[in-house]
Amino acid sequence: MRAAQDWLIAAVLLDMDGTLVDTERVYLESLTEVLNGFGLPDALQTCESMIGLPGPECQALLVARYGETLPLAEINRAFVEKRDVRFAQGLPVKPGTSELLDTLADANCPVAVVTSSSRKTADLHLTLAGIRGRFGTILTRDDVAHGKPAPDLYLLAADRLGVPPQNCIAVEDSSVGVTAAFTAGAITLMVPDLLQPDDATRGKCAAVLPDLNAVRSLLETRGRFAAPDALSVPR
Repeated sequence: MRAAQDWLIAAVLLDMDGTLVDTERVYLESLTEVLNGFGLPDALQTCESMIGLPGPECQALLVARYGETLPLAEINRAFVEKRDVRFAQGLPVKPGTSELLDTLADANCPVAVVTSSSRKTADLHLTLAGIRGRFGTILTRDDVAHGKPAPDLYLLAADRLGVPPQNCIAVEDSSVGVTAAFTAGAITLMVPDLLQPDDATRGKCAAVLPDLNAVRSLLETRGRFAAPDALSVPR
């Protein structure tokens, strides 16, 4: 007999950068190097504060921190050059990605990517990582007026899949993403990437886990996958 607190899972919603694919480190190292090159102070701390935020908000944060005279166009060009050099060396998936996706496919569990990246970037990163074909549903910042930490992307993902948000497992790597998933009402799991969560972020998580293999194990032991139409939201 399964415990009463087990999760009835209708869908799994996965963040992309830093959760499925190892891009956050590329972004952090590339932008930190560029900001240092421009002689800007506290470059690493500034870049760390952007983790999980949509691109336009990162741009606004740079201007707010360094002033309106910041040569943003030059910084962007230098960042793209350094980022692309690193991408050319390959974009690895995070540990446990393939195993988790295989388990969900075997369970006939609907899956969606829910990312703060643009549609173009999402397609590029998933393609470079060799997993674009694993996803039929991808929600990006282009699909909503308000990106993470607002809940809009997760609410839209649940709606697209036709399931209640409270029966969705959301997997995130950043405090920004955790806030979005938690506010949407999803069962939120965190696999920290570059930064460990503070107490407030931990309080929003059903579990904080070391990698996606641990996510898979937890879903197998604590979760019960619903039949595809068992929890469908009436339309």
